[in-house]
Amino acid sequence: MAVQDLTPQLRTRLSRVERAVGWFVILATLLLLASFAYYVYHIAQRKGWFLTKIPYHTYVADSTGLRVGDPVRLMGFEVGEITKIEGMPAGKDWFTQMNYNVFVRFEVREPYFGYIWSDSKVRIGTGDFLGKRVLEVSKGATGEVSVQPIKPGLPIRVLNKDPNKPNDWVLLTEQADGWWIPAQESPALTIRMEQIANRVEEALPAIFNMTNQLGGIISNTASLTANLNSTVVQTKPLFTNLAIITALLTNENGALGNWLIPTNLNARLQETLDSANSTLSSAETNVTMLATNLNQTLLHLANITSNLNAQVQTNDQMLAQISRAVVQADQLMQGLKRHWLLRSAFKEKPTNQSRSRPRAAPPKVGKPQ
Repeated sequence: MAVQDLTPQLRTRLSRVERAVGWFVILATLLLLASFAYYVYHIAQRKGWFLTKIPYHTYVADSTGLRVGDPVRLMGFEVGEITKIEGMPAGKDWFTQMNYNVFVRFEVREPYFGYIWSDSKVRIGTGDFLGKRVLEVSKGATGEVSVQPIKPGLPIRVLNKDPNKPNDWVLLTEQADGWWIPAQESPALTIRMEQIANRVEEALPAIFNMTNQLGGIISNTASLTANLNSTVVQTKPLFTNLAIITALLTNENGALGNWLIPTNLNARLQETLDSANSTLSSAETNVTMLATNLNQTLLHLANITSNLNAQVQTNDQMLAQISRAVVQADQLMQGLKRHWLLRSAFKEKPTNQSRSRPRAAPPKVGKPQ
């Protein structure tokens, strides 16, 4: 339907709607332009487009992980960005000797370049685990300010980069690359990981050899444990006998004396000594009988000591007390042989050739009542 076919009322309403739509489109366009302008202003303010920027540069051995546009940090926050990265031409001795293979130019915006002095350093460290590196400028402490205070209408002056001309200020236009800051470079993470992998690969043979030696040590330890177990089983009777002997030695009423000299032998010895006090002849006869019995007892004791000696030779861990007891028993027997009262009981019997004449037997004396 054409517009001419509409009634005057409909045409009036349609024109009003068209004007409203036109105003809406105009307002939406203005709002969009205002938002875009604010966004651009915010970005410019954040990027520092309206601020003064001072260029600086440094030299590094490797530009791995560095890109144009990467932020530059100072005291932990962003103060600028990298603007240029290019390789140095080959053949220059100073750059070759110092291992300065790559030229890196960056800018620092106002007012942060006031912290950069002649003693500042550029640290290039690891940024993440993907090989990214960051450029960070250290704050100056004892040097000179690299840029003179900026005054409106006056050109910007920077410190002369020629070390032979200290305290010399030149125009920034004469040093397009800005002040040179020495770099303290650390290898990229990928290079470090490759170095670590190479060291691990070199150390693997030694590690495998160590594991083989460790396996041999474990095998020898198991064998030693098995042998020790069998040794403990074999020495168990020794400890049992040792416990029995120590139990006998710890009895009351002179256990060691009762073991060496039985009670009946002690009584007979007492009776013999009493008889010796009354008469010498009767004492000699009784002492002879006592010596005979004592000889048999000592023979039994010698058998005991020989058995103990055999046990000592069989078991190399016998107590030292038993060894001393055997020695003391032998000394006791030798002392009894040398005693004047018992010396005759241990005399050797003479042969027929050496016997001259029989001696008269002494008269027998009865035992006193």
